[in-house]
Amino acid sequence: MQDLSFKKIIDHLQTYPELKYHLVYSEWQSDFLRFYQSQTNYNISKDNKSISLTLYQGKRSFGFNLDAPDTDGVLKSINQAMNIIGQLPEDPDFEDIENDLQKSNELKKTNNIESIDLEKKVGILKSISSMTEIHGFDIFGTFICNYHYTRVMNSNGIDKQQWNSPVYFEVKAVSKVNQVTVLHTFGGEDFTKYNQDDFISQLEQKILFACNPVTDIEPGEYDVILAPRCVAELMQYLCGGMSARSFDQKSSFFQDKLGQKVFPENITISDSPSDSDLIRYDYNQDGHIYQPLTLVKEGVFKAFMSSCYYAHKTGLPKNGNTGDCLILHNGDATLESMIASIEKGLYISSLHYMNYINEKETSVTGLTRDGTFLIEHGKITQVVNNLRFTEKLSRIFENIVDLESSGHTVPFSDNYEFFEISSAKAPHVLVKLFNITSSTHTI
Repeated sequence: MQDLSFKKIIDHLQTYPELKYHLVYSEWQSDFLRFYQSQTNYNISKDNKSISLTLYQGKRSFGFNLDAPDTDGVLKSINQAMNIIGQLPEDPDFEDIENDLQKSNELKKTNNIESIDLEKKVGILKSISSMTEIHGFDIFGTFICNYHYTRVMNSNGIDKQQWNSPVYFEVKAVSKVNQVTVLHTFGGEDFTKYNQDDFISQLEQKILFACNPVTDIEPGEYDVILAPRCVAELMQYLCGGMSARSFDQKSSFFQDKLGQKVFPENITISDSPSDSDLIRYDYNQDGHIYQPLTLVKEGVFKAFMSSCYYAHKTGLPKNGNTGDCLILHNGDATLESMIASIEKGLYISSLHYMNYINEKETSVTGLTRDGTFLIEHGKITQVVNNLRFTEKLSRIFENIVDLESSGHTVPFSDNYEFFEISSAKAPHVLVKLFNITSSTHTI
């Protein structure tokens, strides 16, 4: 970028020898396609450049962010910060910023905005719409491609770069007859893994289930099969309690459980940035190299995810993991065998509006969405109205009795501003005694 000189900025910072600094520069491109009733609704592109700079003077710190930064603007903001920082309270727990100079290969990645152009996206949507139209369904959803460059520099000598280009493709099929919905997604960074025939086949199977009659069920505990999207979201909530920050705040279910068995032996969870099915990261936000970490191994809790700051504060080992690449490892069952084993239960495709009731107890409440189906005598027989559930995440994972033999990448997107995309990976699971508290009586 011609109007931003990192050398001038670093040289200026070094005129304050008492300072430490942490600088993050980002370039972000996003292409967002929305489709509505099987028609392209709009396509927008965004791009942004920003700089985030945190200054440390002893145990005092002050940070600022600038969009579309230029060198003069950054230097001016540094001078203004120096007039403020000495008046701020100290953080008694601050020791130092990141000092791990280890680098990854720092490989550039394919820019999916360029490789998946609008014509290609529209062609994919037309093929899917041709199938859904036969069954009386419209399609709605989004097709998002991002490209993100980050450079991290600090006063301990870190100067690291990474590139990411995640994809989020979501298709919601909606019945023209009764508004029953089903959802199917693809995500990750490697679009060569997208298989059009497989995507259409899996979406069509969900549509066929959605053509069954609609019913309600009574509150109670049910054997349920949770789809990978549900499992991934529940795992993300659960693993929030595996951060050193939650340990420090004494809000973690795992507070005194290091080395203890917390789940059955079939549960292994890892943070795996090297998995090619996920959005892969070279570094965390501090610039610490991001490496695989086992969080739960065969039911035993193994590690908290700890940044530089919280490692100093808590004494936990620093690993730099952030939980952005979570995987629940596979079992050995098939989805068909799990469905066949249920006399009366539910298949739950997706969750919505989930919130903590008590974080330390892992109790949550939420709704089912986009395809909840009744299982009777080993077969999916009816569509069920959306349901409210109240459960403990720990209890859900304790009650997983079977896991599918293959994992599925699950993407998530915030769908606003720069449409940030994340991913996780999980199999279908069979959970005993899942607590349904009420029906919404609505699709």
